[in-house]
Amino acid sequence: MTGMDETSITAAGAIDTFLVLLIGIGPKLALVPFLEITASLDPAAKSRVQRKMLTTAATVAVLLMVLGELLRTLLHFTIGSLSIAGGVILLVLAVWMVLGPPADNSHRNDGKDPMQLAQFPLAVPYLLNPVGIVGLMTISAEAKSLSVFALELGILAVVLVLDVVVFRFANRVSEKLDANRMLVTEKVFGFLIAAIAVQLVLDGLAMSGIIGPVPH
Repeated sequence: MTGMDETSITAAGAIDTFLVLLIGIGPKLALVPFLEITASLDPAAKSRVQRKMLTTAATVAVLLMVLGELLRTLLHFTIGSLSIAGGVILLVLAVWMVLGPPADNSHRNDGKDPMQLAQFPLAVPYLLNPVGIVGLMTISAEAKSLSVFALELGILAVVLVLDVVVFRFANRVSEKLDANRMLVTEKVFGFLIAAIAVQLVLDGLAMSGIIGPVPH
């Protein structure tokens, strides 16, 4: 994350953190699967799934921000290796989104408990995706002062509020999206996410010293 040293964060660094968290725990990857999974549910059930998804993702995100550096130290891996692993996993998800056949619509309920689907795959890895995990653990590793940590926790809170707003109005969006439009949206998002995944891998290779700095 640029713009941050051990004890302070610049405006550019705050914006960079916001964008990383918006990608990593923002609505765009989870929105289409959420609409598909909840399409057949009544409004009350949709609200319960939404709350469970958001609560689970937020809880895991805060734990990663607070305990991420401790976990990294205990498990003996670097942020670079985490970035590479996150990029590979995200790329697998993106390839599935882009190349998966339309008939293989495993986002739908198929008799599964919607509350379980709210935790997996909606909360993790769709809402809180590998970009978010890498970003949160990087924050945990680099925020060496309470003021920096508090600011970045506030940025996370802003992103989570945006999630609440988007998913609260998601049902209105779903009324205007037929199956074909949702499929096209998923394919486009999948392609863009694949590019982010490749960037994560390149960043991890650069952090590990395997290649030179990678422009963004």
